[in-house]
This record gives sequence, structure tokens and C-alpha cells, in this order.
Amino acid sequence: MSDVPVLQVDGLVKHFQLSRGIILRRQVGLVRAVEDVSFEIARGETLALVGESGCGKSTTGRLVLRLMDPTAGSVRFKGEEIANLGKDALRRLRRHMQIIFQDPYASLNPRMTVGEILAEPLRVHDIGDPASREARVRELLEIVGLSPEHARRYPHQFSGGQRQRIGIARALAVNPDLIICDEPVSALDVSIQAQVVNLLQNLQQRFGLSYLFIAHDLAVVKHISDRVAVMYLGKLVEIADKKTIYAKPLHPYTQALLAAIPKPDPSLRTKRVMLQGDVPSPFNPPTGCRFHTRCLHPQPRCSAEEPKLREAAPGHRVACHFFETLPVPVIIARAGMANGKFAERLAAFEAAKQAQTPA
Repeated sequence: MSDVPVLQVDGLVKHFQLSRGIILRRQVGLVRAVEDVSFEIARGETLALVGESGCGKSTTGRLVLRLMDPTAGSVRFKGEEIANLGKDALRRLRRHMQIIFQDPYASLNPRMTVGEILAEPLRVHDIGDPASREARVRELLEIVGLSPEHARRYPHQFSGGQRQRIGIARALAVNPDLIICDEPVSALDVSIQAQVVNLLQNLQQRFGLSYLFIAHDLAVVKHISDRVAVMYLGKLVEIADKKTIYAKPLHPYTQALLAAIPKPDPSLRTKRVMLQGDVPSPFNPPTGCRFHTRCLHPQPRCSAEEPKLREAAPGHRVACHFFETLPVPVIIARAGMANGKFAERLAAFEAAKQAQTPA
């Protein structure tokens, strides 16, 4: 039983219907937000899900938590299928699956004190009595590096980094096994990002947590992930361990993302891999390979046949017909996707992370 992954996702699909008309609503199409996504997460592992905005990362996280129902596919938590669970069974399951939201300002109720916010999950799941819940709130605040006296304050009295620590404490309140981290540091300053990343890593080691870490910031992903899954227009195009992805990416899209991250060394001169055109609409995605309209090496087969996510090496899967023969560009380890100042960002993030003491 110990070999069973904490989370197994197989063939996950989510389509949103588009309707037209005020009185007689009729379906005019589908937005294909998530299409045939499969991955698994082991206990104590961090899988980073990366890609451009609008590629379906956050939708995937919400489908895993059953915050929305999938169109098709299977989601198994510790071997148990959860896609068809009823309301009561799903409530019990949610003790073990929690989420940290992206916006530390919008995700906390401004009318509740921090103590009430942290005690609410315990009350919802009928855990303990009022005295034990109060003790648990104090413990949670200390775990995330805040003072027990902060329980009497309201969210507006805290900084962004402190609010995100409160959000992390709320996710920990019911002792989960899996936490969905939905871009938890994207709204924070670089130095605060480093503190929160350190805190998440320390909590993972302390409690054996598994993370699905949704992000677009490749500097943060490089520090926190064990494996990386790259998503484009609702589909996974490559998945491998972190070292492989950053050293030898095989899909042209992954190569373009990493080539857009310059190394902070002005003496290096390399040719950048530039993507052409705009991201297509998920309402009308391209036929065949969804990336072929922007790929630097398109072939007739790419527009006619959709590539399968197949194994390039043990643990390394790629959705490309021709990855074995495509030239691999020199990948320069910068730190972001389309930001010319990302070299400074990576250097600043690494310096800030190293300067932080364990929380």
C-alpha cells in the first residue's frame, strides 16, 4: 500500500459549454480547457505544473480537488476514485486535500479574525472542542512563523507575505496529505517569495506533504520541484524530473520556455528560441499537435496527427512526433518566460533564498 501514489490523474478532461441566446440557450461550441491530462504524485513529492497563462493549470488543480466536476477522466486519491464521490464522502475526503490560493488578499475573509479563519476548517470537519481548536490555532500560527497573539487580528492588519502564511496555516489545519499550491508566491516580492518557498519546503519535510505546485515562474519551480510537467493549451507536452527538464528539454515548447531564461552572464552570446504568433484559442484549438502553429520545426504530420505523450527515457515523457531528431538548442538558464530582467530576478531570488533561515 505504501507504493500507491498519493494522487493519480488519468485522462482528465474539462470542457466548458459556450451558449448563445437569452431565452432559448443553444450550445455553439466548447472551450477545451483541459484535455487528456495524466500524472501522479508520490508521498512527499512536489510536482510543478508550468505553462503560460490560460493553459489550464489552475483548472487542473480545481478538478483534482473536485471544486468543479470533470467532463471525463479519473482522479484517484490514495488509490480511491474520487471523480464520482457523493457530497458526504467528498466532505470527508477534503480533510486530506487542501489548497493555497494565489491571492493572499482575496482568499481571506476580511470580516473574520485570523483565529476564526484558522478554526473554521476544524469546525466544518467537527474536529475537537472549542478549547482544543483554540490551542490548534496557536500551534498553527507558530508553525508558519507568526505569533499566537495574531489570532485576534484581522487580515487587513497583515502584509502580503504574512497573509500567505495564514493561508498556508489554514491549509495545514486539518492535517492534509496533499496540498494544491495555486501560484502561492506570484503576488509577493522576491525576498518574501524566498521565505514562503523555504516555509513550504520545511513543512513538506516535517509533515510528509505532497504538493501540486502550479506556477509560471521557472525560478521558483527550479527550487521547489522534484518533477516538472509542462502544459500547453490544455495538454501536457512534457514531464520529467527537474534535473532532466532544465538540462535537456526535448519538446520545442519546453525548449522555448527555458531558452527565454538568460543566464546572468553578459559575456555569453547565444541564439534565442523565439516563439512565433499568439497562443491559439481553446475554443478552436489547432488540429494535430496544438503547438505546431508556433513550432520552429513543423512537419506535415504535426497538423494531421495528434502526438501521444510517449516515453523518451525512464520517467521522461514527451508529446512530439519528432523529438528524437529535432536539434536541441543550447538552453541558457535564465529565470523567467518573457521578461528581459529575469536574469536579475533569478539571481535575486537565489540570494534571498539562501539568506533566509528555516522558518
